[in-house]
Amino acid sequence: MTDETYPGGLNTLISRWERRRVRLKFDDASALPPLDVDFTPIKTQLIPNPPEPPAEPSTMAARKRYEQAQELAGKSELTLLNAELIAHSRKRRYPPHAPALFRRLWAEEGPFLMQELDTRWLISSVITFADFGETEPDRRIGQSLNILFSYMKLAEFERQYSGTSSTDPFPPGKRIKEDLPMGMPPFALMRGDLEANFLAPLWLDAEAAPGAGPLALHLLDQLNRDSGSLFRRLKLMRDAREAQKAARQRNSE
Repeated sequence: MTDETYPGGLNTLISRWERRRVRLKFDDASALPPLDVDFTPIKTQLIPNPPEPPAEPSTMAARKRYEQAQELAGKSELTLLNAELIAHSRKRRYPPHAPALFRRLWAEEGPFLMQELDTRWLISSVITFADFGETEPDRRIGQSLNILFSYMKLAEFERQYSGTSSTDPFPPGKRIKEDLPMGMPPFALMRGDLEANFLAPLWLDAEAAPGAGPLALHLLDQLNRDSGSLFRRLKLMRDAREAQKAARQRNSE
């Protein structure tokens, strides 16, 4: 039995990743609008519910657009344009004006999109700045939030098999006292600075990002308000510890 999670090394994942980065072939019906397109009529037009399937034979871009339209049905067509740009950003090659069109979309219509889109699409949007951002701060916060939210998705999915709701912290006294993976020492629940060391720089990076910043700050605020995150559960565990300590002090008086 191999002692590797991914036999052959992490580099074996590259071919799997590259297979998903084949360029989206498109026709006139599924092509992106020009860079100077007027967003106003797109913004006021709603995606049909249900959307019209693409005519056959269809291109990869047309099929992807239909798939996205099904998810965004009833919303502004501007959300579908954003989704199309996100899809192009995940590929090795894309229309030359796609990055600039994405940046212009968020510069001019960011507040509207933040109200119109759910968190799933907002996360995909901020991650897109890692590839399409014009400045280093934009690309950095996009990549950093990609790592944060991707790991959160994996960890929170695996936790669902524990049988404990994401809003419920694990009860005290149940911890197995052993080193963490790769020999890392355990987190100091009451005195540890890991949360601050992790999240505070993200907030500062978001404040410094001219394009992605408003969206990144919005998502970090959403994270702070979410009752089912690891960070909220750690807070609840600390609160419980503090309550136990206070109760012991009262009983000893």
